[in-house]
Amino acid sequence: MTTRPAPCDADDDMRWAAVMRRDRACDGQFVTGVLSTGIYCRPSCAARHPARSNVRFFVDGAQARAAGLRPCKRCLPDDVSRDEAAVRAAIDSIRSGESATLNELGAITGYSPTHFSRVFKRATGLSPAAYARALKEERARDALSGAARVTDAIYDAGYEAPSRFYAAMEGKLGMSASAWRNGGRGVTIRWAVVETTLGAMLVAATDKGVCRLSFDEGEEDLRGRFPRAELAEGGAEFSDLLERVIAAVERPGIAQDIPLDVAGTAFQEVCWKALREIPPGETRSYSEIAAAAGNPKAVRAAGSANGANNVAVLIPCHRVIRSDGGIGGYAYGTAIKEELLKREQGGKE
Repeated sequence: MTTRPAPCDADDDMRWAAVMRRDRACDGQFVTGVLSTGIYCRPSCAARHPARSNVRFFVDGAQARAAGLRPCKRCLPDDVSRDEAAVRAAIDSIRSGESATLNELGAITGYSPTHFSRVFKRATGLSPAAYARALKEERARDALSGAARVTDAIYDAGYEAPSRFYAAMEGKLGMSASAWRNGGRGVTIRWAVVETTLGAMLVAATDKGVCRLSFDEGEEDLRGRFPRAELAEGGAEFSDLLERVIAAVERPGIAQDIPLDVAGTAFQEVCWKALREIPPGETRSYSEIAAAAGNPKAVRAAGSANGANNVAVLIPCHRVIRSDGGIGGYAYGTAIKEELLKREQGGKE
């Protein structure tokens, strides 16, 4: 029979019990404020235990600092190096195929399973299980792009049977991650340049969905981005998708079920998801996007993810502005960005 560890932060009695046993698995779930000394510590701090009457518990260091306390110089409660090392160890374990369950990862890192799940998601934007699934899917797409036999690729990627692979990948097969890295090798991309009220617009799509939407670009630019893809102008099947894309650009904010074929790092894809969840007519800062992606400190990375967006408007990076309210930059010029926001906010088109 497996004994479950005692909860760390169900109530103050549980928190105090964790402090008394110096439980490292509870680090990061709360901090211990010692009012008599004016410091706050990890639950596992090796310093002499304070009197219970002098203790107050806080959700995190920020809350403790707001109450006028300072971090302990012995246990360094704000030091994230342990969390980073734990996440790296977990990623190594997941990539090696050795361990993926929360209990196994908790045992490897010394954290409780629930707390480690929070630490991992904060660092990567994904839960350990979602990260493992994404890794398996990426390996399968890469393997399929170069395998002589599809079945071999499926098993090599770690799936127990072809049926499990197709269930997991339903609606997701398109340009593989390796195809993106290798300039679209083995992929046919249909494209067109059309005039819009925002200027000339390039739209390009694979069989899965739109892989490029940009302004003031043409075939040469598209070929520079996907030099190994087969480029084909227009086509009957492409025309319907093109009309839907034009409508989405001319009336931004109108819900459009337009399929996309984009690939990025796990963090980039979480940022792009956060962008698509911004309601039309509203804006967010880069720091808010980083927080929504699960890593509030990764503001620069969020900015880079914004800049790596291949499908303008459809992934609405124009809804991100500076923290001071300034319009900020835009790959296709601030005039287009301002017009898109104006239209979404109900301004005159």
